[in-house]
Amino acid sequence: MFTILSRTKQYLRKNGYFYKKEYIRPLLTPDNIYIFRFGRDHLNNRLIIRYSHKWTGRQRINEIDLRLHKQKHPRIFYNESELLRYLEGHLLKHEAKVRAREAEKQQNQVTDGASK
Repeated sequence: MFTILSRTKQYLRKNGYFYKKEYIRPLLTPDNIYIFRFGRDHLNNRLIIRYSHKWTGRQRINEIDLRLHKQKHPRIFYNESELLRYLEGHLLKHEAKVRAREAEKQQNQVTDGASK
């Protein structure tokens, strides 16, 4: 259906993220909206792609809004390359934080269990 985000989909699949796609056709605006939810355990990250069609029928991305971890204010990108560059840097940092928290919890559970 929508081939513009093929590199983003490949990147997410390669790194173990699951995603779900939705399509919205608003009545009052000429733009089409494509909502793409993704995440490892919960689908709490969201891409909102606003696109339109050129007179030749080709799709043109007007704006990509990225809301990671239920953010209120999105990061806005105008092409997929910028989006991928941001995701590669930010998602790796976030995964490192999550792994550190999980390791700390496990270590606390082991030390609490040993003292009891």
